[in-house]
Amino acid sequence: MANKKYRVVLVEDHALTRAGLRTALGADEQIEVVGEAEDGLSGVAEIERTKPDVAVVDIGLPAIDGIELTRRVRAAVPQTRIVILTMHDLDSEIMAALAAGADAYCVKASEPSGVITAVKVVAEGGAYFDPNIAHVVLRALGSAKLPAPPQESPLTPRELEILRLIADGTGNQEIADRLHLGLGTVKGHIRDILEKMSASDRTQAAVLALRRGLI
Repeated sequence: MANKKYRVVLVEDHALTRAGLRTALGADEQIEVVGEAEDGLSGVAEIERTKPDVAVVDIGLPAIDGIELTRRVRAAVPQTRIVILTMHDLDSEIMAALAAGADAYCVKASEPSGVITAVKVVAEGGAYFDPNIAHVVLRALGSAKLPAPPQESPLTPRELEILRLIADGTGNQEIADRLHLGLGTVKGHIRDILEKMSASDRTQAAVLALRRGLI
């Protein structure tokens, strides 16, 4: 729906950064900032109070950090989706955020449009990872094999096969060559995968499938 509003809480300890995020997010007609907090404990309280669609959370918060906040919100307000913000692209931080239940991971140096996209994608049930670190996410998830509850796959065996190759970093033409398929056929399968996984691109589809334990 064109007039649908995504309710967002900002949890960021730097006032200027928080103000910038508020301005950037508030400028989008689909986003409404309904609460703010400057440390992890008050962030959890604000999220519990407002029950937003999405919480945008700095990873390096005082009191409790963004990873612990994510764990607590996952337990207390599971319907709220979490976008993690960080200055770094460290594998260890990414894995900790994902293990805690984060749905998106954005690097602060990226454009504000990336955070806006992340908010909208996760609010609709998808996963988003900054393009600058997508390869780190896929490598980390693929090697760590985070435990995930088994879920019935919405994908066909062929689509799962293609998605596994995508997660390994394989391009469309190489997928076509390996599976003896036409390039157009592979692209058609990928379109179907994106639709079924509610993902906006190949990387998000692969990350979401890895998180759900589908591949």
